Formats: sequence, structure tokens, C-alpha cells
Amino acid sequence: MSVNIAVLMPVGELRDLFVNPVIVQAFSALGNVKFNDNTVYESTSIKKLLADCHVCITGWGCPALDENLLATAQNLRLVAHTGGSVASLVSEHMYDRGIRVVSGNGIYAESVAEGTLAYILAALRRIPFYSQMVENGGWNSYSHKNTGLFDRKVGLVGFGAIPRYLVPMLRPFRVEISAYDPFVQDSIFDEYGVSQATSLEELFSQNDIISNHLPLTNETHRIVNAKLLSRMNKGALFVNTGRGGTVDESALEEILASGHISAALDVFETEPLPMTSKLRNLDNVILMPHMGGPTLDRWENVGLALAEDTQRMMNNQPLIWEIPRDYAVKMTNDRLIQGGSK
Repeated sequence: MSVNIAVLMPVGELRDLFVNPVIVQAFSALGNVKFNDNTVYESTSIKKLLADCHVCITGWGCPALDENLLATAQNLRLVAHTGGSVASLVSEHMYDRGIRVVSGNGIYAESVAEGTLAYILAALRRIPFYSQMVENGGWNSYSHKNTGLFDRKVGLVGFGAIPRYLVPMLRPFRVEISAYDPFVQDSIFDEYGVSQATSLEELFSQNDIISNHLPLTNETHRIVNAKLLSRMNKGALFVNTGRGGTVDESALEEILASGHISAALDVFETEPLPMTSKLRNLDNVILMPHMGGPTLDRWENVGLALAEDTQRMMNNQPLIWEIPRDYAVKMTNDRLIQGGSK
């Protein structure tokens, strides 16, 4: 079976990175590939591209594939999303029609877990501080302090795909790991050898390191508030590679300014981080410009994985990277993120 494949991503740098010649070749081996000629997503062009296609390739910023956009897509069977979360892309109408969705979510999750571990180690060992000190002509006077990860207690806020990749990465450090996620079955915690916290209050008060992995939804907006942050032990580390909007940033600024905890932050309520943010003036926080993952070298892997799942769909085989309806609604909705971060 030969399929018609429509690349809905508009002309631009993102498409060039995600749908590079290697990816185009992989999809071209499966069928006829057509491209969006516009520099933006535009409904008329999308409808035209979808009119006779079986598979469409989407990316960050693609509008929701609702009843209006899918009106002409009578043959569409698969949406291959080059991003991770599909919450802002999918629609009930799409799932009702039996259109399936695959994305790079799982591949990205592994890369974000790697980034989280890097941030934890960099913050504990104060790598940016010491690097800058040497660049400015200084050296180690042994009056400064750093700590390590071995034998520490780590608390994970959320236990979805990223934390499940992170847990085995943490194991060599002999850490004691607990997590809070009321939507995950007890058997999953047992499978990963992770203790299940009964509440966020318990998690925040009983660990040396708190790593936030919550998606941004209406329910999780600013769920990490002043009350929770104040429960952290003095000298504890807060790491956020989830979504900035899940944290009350004003409360975080205040507790960091007091020196009670330190932090490594990859995401923020508003992105890019405003120049007026108080976080920029604190020396006990590592600030990163939403680079926890995926690293650039993983983007091609995503495209190849989506092409492989397209082949599986054509062969009526199980899809590896499929996002079912019940999982999609729990993912971060990009349209809730101020500043348009990924």
C-alpha cells in the first residue's frame, strides 16, 4: 500500500530541522510526500493538503485538528507529530473518527530525563559558580561549599514518562526515590522500586531534592505554591524541567531570595524569562532557556521513529509511539503556556 503523506509544518527553520533530507527520504520510501508552501499554518492550505492524504506530519504551533480542519480529510488515518505533547493538537472529533496519533513524546522524555540529571549534578556541585570563578581569575579557597548526589533523598513530582526514564539514571547514586502521582497505579511504583508519597506535602518535606515533572493543565496551574515550597528542608534543591506554569513563580522567587533552598530551572511562567525577573539576580539558582530536552541530535531520531510507526500502520502492526485519547488529555496543553514555549 502506498500512502499520501502531507507535511503540514510551514516553511521555516523548524521544518528544516525536523523534516530534514534523511526524514524526507524515509517518508518518501513509504508514499507520496507533499509540503505546506506557506510560512505559517493557514487553514485553507491545511484543508487542501489534508484532502487526499492518509498521514499528516505536524509540529509545534499546529492548530487543533478539529471538525473544521478535518472536513476534507476523509482518508486520514494517522497524525505523526514531531513534538511531544499532543494536547493542543488533537480533538475529540479526530479520535471519534478513529484517526490515530503518534509523537516524539517518548524519545523526548528520555532526553529530558538526561537533562534533569545534568541540572541536579550541576546545581549540587555548583558547576556554573566555580566555572565563572575560574574565568574571573579565582581559584578554590575551600571556603565555598558544594554537595553531591550519592545517598540523597529524591522526590519526583509526577511519575509519567520522564520520571520513569530518570529513575534508572539515578540508581547508580544509591538515592532513595519517592514520587507523588495520584493518577498512576500502585503497580507502576512497585515496578520501578519507587516509594509512593501520600501527598505533595509529604514529598516536599521529606526529600533533599525535589524534581518537578508535571504537565501544565488547568488542574496543575501553580500547584507548587508557597505552602509546599516552605516545607522543603533548608539547603534542599528544587529542579523544574516540567512546565513553568505549574509553579507559583513569585513564591519561588521569595523562598530562593531567603536562601532557604536552591534551584535549577529550565522552564518559567513566561518565556523567554523577562529581564525584570527577580530570578536573574539570585546566585543560588541555575537558569536555563528551556533546553532540558530534547537535544538537537535527538530530533532526527524522532522523525525516523515516526516514519517507522507509519510503516507499522501500513502493515497493520502495533504502533510504538502512539498517544491514545486518555493519555493525550493529561499532557501539557501548549496553548496554556504564556510566551509560546514548547
